[in-house]
Amino acid sequence: MHDVPYWLWLVFAATVLVSLAVDLLAHREAHVIGFREAAAWSCVWVGLALLFGGVVFVVVGTQAGVEYSTAWLLEKSLSVDNLFVFALIFAYFKVPRAYQHRVLFLGVLGALVFRGIFLAAGVAVVSRFTAVLFAFAAILFYSTYKILKGEEESFDPGRSLAVRLLRRIVPVTDDYAGTKFFVKEAGKRLATPLLAVVAAIEAADLVFAVDSVPAVLAVSSDAFIVYTSNAFAILGLRALYFMLAGLLDRFHYLSKGLALILSFIGLKLILQASHELFSTAVPEIPSPLSLAVIVVVLGASVALSVLKPPAGEREGGRENGGER
Repeated sequence: MHDVPYWLWLVFAATVLVSLAVDLLAHREAHVIGFREAAAWSCVWVGLALLFGGVVFVVVGTQAGVEYSTAWLLEKSLSVDNLFVFALIFAYFKVPRAYQHRVLFLGVLGALVFRGIFLAAGVAVVSRFTAVLFAFAAILFYSTYKILKGEEESFDPGRSLAVRLLRRIVPVTDDYAGTKFFVKEAGKRLATPLLAVVAAIEAADLVFAVDSVPAVLAVSSDAFIVYTSNAFAILGLRALYFMLAGLLDRFHYLSKGLALILSFIGLKLILQASHELFSTAVPEIPSPLSLAVIVVVLGASVALSVLKPPAGEREGGRENGGER
């Protein structure tokens, strides 16, 4: 555990609250977010995360700074899967593009709360029962297997437990009413489809937390490090989605890269648990090496995706070339 001053927690909380307030004010009017606007906001969120990481390096120490950077980059890479699910949910519910930011804003708020709960529970369990790291490693290896075999569980937004529960509690209308979540018809309070979309987004984040929480706990068991890194990664998800919404299918090697990262983190968990439980002679994977592996794998995955586009695109390009 690192010696984190209380005032740094306050700085983190103030930074998050002010950033969310500014973001909300900037998007108070529903509008379609274009690539330039999304790219600008992505730079803002990445800049804030890196700036805060610099503060962690200076105030808490080099080891804490490396752990924060590793955890943030790991969470950022794993969150790419969330973007595909966001696209699926928006397509399923036919959400107008102008309303999508409002949905994701509320989704981020929920994710900050639920991730905080899960991470706090994870830190408490790991600190008392080191053997649970083997179970976390098994989860990551199973996720790796599903990705490599193409057996990732499909996500059906309409059959999501959260959406079904919502529809049992309150009737949901068929039509949107701007950015409103509730309307009154014939004296009855009804939910709009926009509320069902928020429920589906939150349910999806809970599913992804199954991989995300064990992975970040492999990097650090310090509550401050794991939560702040997760929070800054989550805060940038909306802008990243709008920036990459039309490009997600092109990064076809990224899933393989994520599988490799998950398996590497699973190995790190096994070595860490073995070192603490059985013998100090068992080597541990240092945080700088973890950071280097994540950077290299992500860079290689993106580069391969650009250099070797999907077969369909290559064939389409050859056909178009032949027509000329």
